[in-house]
Amino acid sequence: MKKHFTIMLLLAAAGNLFAQQETAEQQPQTVFSFKSIRSSGFYGALTNASTSINGEYANLGGLYFGYFINQKLLIGVGGAATNTALRVPEANKTISGADLRYQYGHFGLMTEYVMNSNKKVHFAFNLLSGAGFTAQYLDSDRDEKRYKDYSHDTDFFVVLEPGAQVEINLTKWMRLSPGISYRQTIGSDAKGLDDSDLSNVSGNVALKFGRF
Repeated sequence: MKKHFTIMLLLAAAGNLFAQQETAEQQPQTVFSFKSIRSSGFYGALTNASTSINGEYANLGGLYFGYFINQKLLIGVGGAATNTALRVPEANKTISGADLRYQYGHFGLMTEYVMNSNKKVHFAFNLLSGAGFTAQYLDSDRDEKRYKDYSHDTDFFVVLEPGAQVEINLTKWMRLSPGISYRQTIGSDAKGLDDSDLSNVSGNVALKFGRF
């Protein structure tokens, strides 16, 4: 009786082992494995940049946010736009004699590589790649009432802006990052604004919030 009971146990164990092996073999095989990804979470940044557009001082306010992987790589989206009035020369105005200003903005994919993220002071390198736009707009209430339908000369083009920052950990959830970047536009065709007028160096600062 004991011999039969032992044989039954061995058969049951063998069957269980075979079933586990069969289940494992049924698992799909994949090219990529994500076991090495240990997400740190998300963070976002408020940015302010000082630069020159068409020979005039321009200030750009912006933001970006994304998914932070392994405390090294941020993948997200971002954008910025001018908040200063950029004068349109008379020869390039869509309405002669009107008080027109240029508007500039860009948006797209934001990637950022952070070195030694846990240290109090460290470096970060980023790249915004996407699209930019310019347009002319009226800067006075009188002209807005006078000219209701007019051409804004809206133009779209490619933008690439690599940059480098010194990152300072203020708290566990907030960082200050002054830096420098270079904005390169490709394909601008607006009146009075070609790529050489829009491409330039920017001094910038970012205040970052999130789970690092």
